[in-house]
Amino acid sequence: MIRKIIQIDTEKCNGCGLCAKACHEGAIGMVDGKAKLLRDDYCDGLGDCLPACPVNAISFAVREAAAYDEAAVLAKKEKGAQLQGSQLQQWPVQIRLVPVEAPFFQGADLLVAADCTAYAYAEFHKEFIRGRVTLVGCPKLDSVDYAEKLTEILRNNEIRSVTVVRMEVPCCGGMENAVKRALQASGKLLPWQVVTISTDGKILGRD
Repeated sequence: MIRKIIQIDTEKCNGCGLCAKACHEGAIGMVDGKAKLLRDDYCDGLGDCLPACPVNAISFAVREAAAYDEAAVLAKKEKGAQLQGSQLQQWPVQIRLVPVEAPFFQGADLLVAADCTAYAYAEFHKEFIRGRVTLVGCPKLDSVDYAEKLTEILRNNEIRSVTVVRMEVPCCGGMENAVKRALQASGKLLPWQVVTISTDGKILGRD
């Protein structure tokens, strides 16, 4: 059917995520640091997301689109409510305490996160912890070099990928550098990414 629906200019989008939070139907999600209309049938065309966007990246379009499906939206919300709890899969989580070899590491996607990121980013469990084995630490407070421990973890286990989540502050560079050196020292070529969180809780970039 031809109907009114939102469209997102990814060139303008700064990845703040405010539109996704404003969309009560869950039609908008964050993909690779940019807002994206996930499903046409989740968008009611009312545009609650438009005023939330600080860079005017969202507008209306009239095009061929699936009809708004309220039943599907309600089902999604019900499923989402079941996922509101902790997504943590293992214990311990502190880099200093975790063993260098453990069953939960086998075939795992590894998350290495600075302590403060979980406090700064509201959707941390849902976006980063879910589906990953989580390691956390603070190179400034711990006053240690995590590279040696992380190297042993990477060497002794079948890790599939590594995601580093750090704050924008300079001291968090120690976490990123430790992971980089551990990957090099392990001798393994693994896909990895670095996600940087601002002090006001926004994703600044994914490298």
